[in-house]
Amino acid sequence: MTTLKDSIAQAADLLWAASQSGTPCDPVRTLLADGDLDAAYAVQEINTKRSLDAGRRLVGRKIGLTSKAVQAQLGVGQPDYGMLFADMAVAEGEDIALSAVLQPKVEAEIAFILGDDLDDEHLTPADVMNAIDYAVAAIEVVGSRVAKWDIRILDTIADNASSGLYVLGSEPRTLGEFDPRLCGMVMEKKGEPVSVGAGAACLGNPLTAALWLAKTMVRVGRPLRAGDTILSGALGPMAPAAPGDVFEARINGLGSVRASFGRE
Repeated sequence: MTTLKDSIAQAADLLWAASQSGTPCDPVRTLLADGDLDAAYAVQEINTKRSLDAGRRLVGRKIGLTSKAVQAQLGVGQPDYGMLFADMAVAEGEDIALSAVLQPKVEAEIAFILGDDLDDEHLTPADVMNAIDYAVAAIEVVGSRVAKWDIRILDTIADNASSGLYVLGSEPRTLGEFDPRLCGMVMEKKGEPVSVGAGAACLGNPLTAALWLAKTMVRVGRPLRAGDTILSGALGPMAPAAPGDVFEARINGLGSVRASFGRE
């Protein structure tokens, strides 16, 4: 009889093999009990440990499912999270190889960089605001190890929240210099808007998403540390990426950030 532990290990192996081979796998949700988010995070944790054992450096977290509409679509009432590793950071102006992310799509976000640890069991909104050193505009390149983006909540959690790469802008601002909730965002490709939104689209306020993440990370034993980057969640819809595409996201108060894809 297949045990839950066996099923979790099998799901982790499928996703790991897809990441190493560049060939997407079938959905892994069929291996897990419907609605078992803990099992999906256990899959993610197995591959997080594999990455750390391989020498990758953990530098932050990403928050997904911050849109109420997307939550309703997937039948959940909370966001999810994934790990950010140092080799996922792309310098602005550096071409992104299409082979670097399976089935890439882009979304504009606010990134918070921490100046202090967030490791208390009873964190408050003030704790999070005090811990944030600065914020920058960001573009996250999301991807899926699951073929044809045929995902539900268990698939995306297990797949490190469908993480790929990310690009940070170079105009740091403190929280007193812009309003995370009200700032508007437009992302363009070749001068044409492909995504429009605002901070309020991210759980009502990106700081609310950051607080949820900080509390969750303490609970699971991987608290956020000084220097960590938080990708706080999409401010608007995702857009697919193709060879040669150049995206520019502008966020009121945070300037702009560009992500460029190579032609091969």
